[in-house]
Amino acid sequence: MKNLKKLLCGALSLTMVLGLAACGGNTATTDSTDGDTAAKADGNVPVIGISQYGQHASLDNCREGFLQGLQEAGLVEGTDYTIDYQNASFDDNMAIQIAQSFSAENAALMVGIATPSATACYAAAEDKDIPVIFTAITDPVGAKLDSGNITGTSDVLPVEGQLKLIRALQPDAKTIGIVYTTSESNSVYSVGVYQEKAADYGFTIEAVGVTAQSEVTQAVDNLIAKGVDCFSNLTDNNVVGVLGSILEKTNEAKIPVYGSEIEQMKKGCAAGAGLDYVQLGIQTGKMAAKVLTGEATCQDMPYEVIENYSTYINSKSLEQLGITLPDDVAQSAEDVANA
Repeated sequence: MKNLKKLLCGALSLTMVLGLAACGGNTATTDSTDGDTAAKADGNVPVIGISQYGQHASLDNCREGFLQGLQEAGLVEGTDYTIDYQNASFDDNMAIQIAQSFSAENAALMVGIATPSATACYAAAEDKDIPVIFTAITDPVGAKLDSGNITGTSDVLPVEGQLKLIRALQPDAKTIGIVYTTSESNSVYSVGVYQEKAADYGFTIEAVGVTAQSEVTQAVDNLIAKGVDCFSNLTDNNVVGVLGSILEKTNEAKIPVYGSEIEQMKKGCAAGAGLDYVQLGIQTGKMAAKVLTGEATCQDMPYEVIENYSTYINSKSLEQLGITLPDDVAQSAEDVANA
């Protein structure tokens, strides 16, 4: 039975890899270095397979920070490693195929940016015991990525910091609206924390779950109709992907949206207590460098929760919404209106 299971798994892996090759560049974005093919052929330069679940500024910043972290650790691309970067375009099946392709090419290290990509990499790497590094995962325990040959960095949102900020900017606000994807474990976890902490700051939470990006703006309309005082945006991939459309609706209704990382404020969210995803990526890259050089194994390094956060404001958005910025917030916040 065991041999039969291995045979079936191997056949499935081959089928998925062939399917990925047949799809070419139409469904996944690849960005390998010029020396990548030669590196795979002679095996002299370790290949790092990076699977990014989708393309938006937060995840892009994670990837750029990761590469910066490798460099800061003293590693040189083309000499110490080569990159095979692929983008799943928010498609779970594509994330699985990408991970299987990394396993088939015997990558020295897999990197999963966001939970679906990390989960797929871990499943594909397990049979060959390939180390996996993850980033931009809010709940590694819930995603079952907290044991084995895997580690990385967690982007747990500073929910209490966000609630304090909202209360400072909107002293009379009562209800916070949140739109989230029901299949994203990160989002489900974060909504639970909001619901647990909200009453401590005098808020109630109106949360609407969606199953696809096409449902997001309708959910926003529903919450506006219910009379929420503001929205708090998570790092939910489906929601962030249509943030521009959300802001069009909320700005017209004069309802503030609070973001959870710097790029969301740059796009027009009024303010937010959030993380710097470039720094998150840098820390992840430094952890990966230790694994790649043999200085440490994934088991030697428990995943790290990045707890430091900053307060960001968009002064133009605040002005348009008629919100006065308290002096104490102004002194500690970074204005990204012109960034």
